[in-house]
Amino acid sequence: MRRAGELASPPPLSNAAAQPTPRKRSDWATLARLLPYLWQYRWRVLAALAFMVAAKLANVSVPLLLKQLVDSMTPGGGQLPTGGEAVAAAVLAVPVGLLLGYGLLRLSTSLFTELRELVFAKATHGAARSIALQTFGHLHSLSLRFHLERQTGGMTRDIERGVRGIESLISYSLYSVIPTLIEVTLVLAILAVKFDMGFVWITATALVLYIGFTVSVTEWRTKFRREANEFDSAAHTRAVDSLLNYETVKYFNNEGFEAKRYDESLERLRKSRLKSQSTLSMLNTGQQLIIATALVLMLWLATRGVVEGRLTLGDLVMINAFMIQLYIPLNFLGVLYREIKQSLTDLDKMFTLMEREREVADKPGALPLSGLEQPTVRFEHVRFGYEPSREILHDVSFEIPAGKTVAVVGPSGSGKSTLARLLFRFYDLQQGRISIAGQDIREVTQASVRQAIGIVPQDTVLFNDTVEYNIAYGRPGATRAEVEAAARAARIHDFIESTPKGYQTMVGERGLKLSGGEKQRVAIARTLLKNPPILIFDEATSALDSANERAIQAELKSAARYKTALVIAHRLSTVVDAHEILVMEAGRIIERGTHPQLLAQGGRYAAMWALQRQHRDQPQAEPSGE
Repeated sequence: MRRAGELASPPPLSNAAAQPTPRKRSDWATLARLLPYLWQYRWRVLAALAFMVAAKLANVSVPLLLKQLVDSMTPGGGQLPTGGEAVAAAVLAVPVGLLLGYGLLRLSTSLFTELRELVFAKATHGAARSIALQTFGHLHSLSLRFHLERQTGGMTRDIERGVRGIESLISYSLYSVIPTLIEVTLVLAILAVKFDMGFVWITATALVLYIGFTVSVTEWRTKFRREANEFDSAAHTRAVDSLLNYETVKYFNNEGFEAKRYDESLERLRKSRLKSQSTLSMLNTGQQLIIATALVLMLWLATRGVVEGRLTLGDLVMINAFMIQLYIPLNFLGVLYREIKQSLTDLDKMFTLMEREREVADKPGALPLSGLEQPTVRFEHVRFGYEPSREILHDVSFEIPAGKTVAVVGPSGSGKSTLARLLFRFYDLQQGRISIAGQDIREVTQASVRQAIGIVPQDTVLFNDTVEYNIAYGRPGATRAEVEAAARAARIHDFIESTPKGYQTMVGERGLKLSGGEKQRVAIARTLLKNPPILIFDEATSALDSANERAIQAELKSAARYKTALVIAHRLSTVVDAHEILVMEAGRIIERGTHPQLLAQGGRYAAMWALQRQHRDQPQAEPSGE
């Protein structure tokens, strides 16, 4: 038994982010995963299949009618009426009727094909939209850990390929593979009924050899295509990462270094694509050899039958037309098979993203937060670590009373910002409890927790849109007057009005067109517009000069009045009026109290205060001159 007073050892920290390596899904499993999205449009699917069968029946009827046309024009091919006028009428009537029928069948083939595509387009694009939207929503529901570890360029490429793969898969399978199988079946049936089995065996053998050769070679060369795609994603990721960090590249004059890294990725991609192309050429050559051999054998049999009188010229023409119609789509079977396999691979990658388990998830039946008029926030014996081997917070407990402000100070790496991330429930605790208005945040919905909290982060990231859009993001649907009121409170309205486009000014990628102080004031305005009951200021004025800091500090104090506020600060002068000040070091609270109490203790806080006052009061050296 544990002795009295002895602390229980904490449970081992679990690496919630450790996801098992996804098992490769079979192609049939990927198709089964796709079917429910298409089944929403079941009537369109059935109508498209009906039009597809009708198109193939019309297409197969074309050679049959062509045979009749040729036979009708062949001397001695049939008994014609005697007499000049009768002969002339027959000669004109038979070919004209057959020609009209030939034209109508050709038109019917195209008409049914277009109707099939028109009817099924809504199902194709609807399924692609549903899956893309679901993936997008799921990615937003994943934990912060996932997004800190991901590579944006490669992930967006996977989503892009996955959406395109849906359309390609449906297009190639429904519009090419299935129609070809239907046509092959019909042609083999006609050959078996009208001619001897030699034609059937040649056609069937050629098809088996062709499909077997195509599938085996395509399977072999798929690794080169997959390798090329991986190098393509790597090159794209490297380019996006470099461009997103444009300023850093410029600061260190590393344009040449970045170009060299990108070129290395492109060189690997080039070599991989050359392998892919050379194996494709080998595949195409083998396919043409099989097709050519089968065509020669079929035409030799047909020609011999005409010479022996068993077949007519129309039969020869019909067989040749059948083979051309059959082998033209088969000529693309290698491309189709490769594209279908690639589409399935791309789709599987997107489904894998969709199936990525949420590290932080709402409990079944979780209810929204309630009682937020005057919410009290409590951290009770909180232990947390981002990795199993490195615990960040050690038994942290404190309370932010309703309507009061608690400040947290301490050196970098002490765990101050981790408190804000845990309060937002970006991560779940390993031990302890965080509550808002007496409710454990793990027992309520994440959306309600985040709706109740507003934050001004230390590192402000803006959308590449207008200033108005970025401020209004705090409360979508806010009026222009409300946006301007928030901007005035954040002391940025005058600056915005001084720009040529005012509130329609574009801020650039991640807000790079604005200075650090301007971005931070936009972030403050955004949070003031949200007007939540709980506020977090994470070094909210760190990018501001002293004059603006004092002015905005007064606005922040006004905004935090009657609200529950957590202030994470480096400058102690900004937190002297806090209800309580917590001093953190190495993930532990080492001191707590009001500003006067902490100064009176003469501990870590008093030393930090003296150091900052000394730095502030120290006169700046005059610049030396020649």
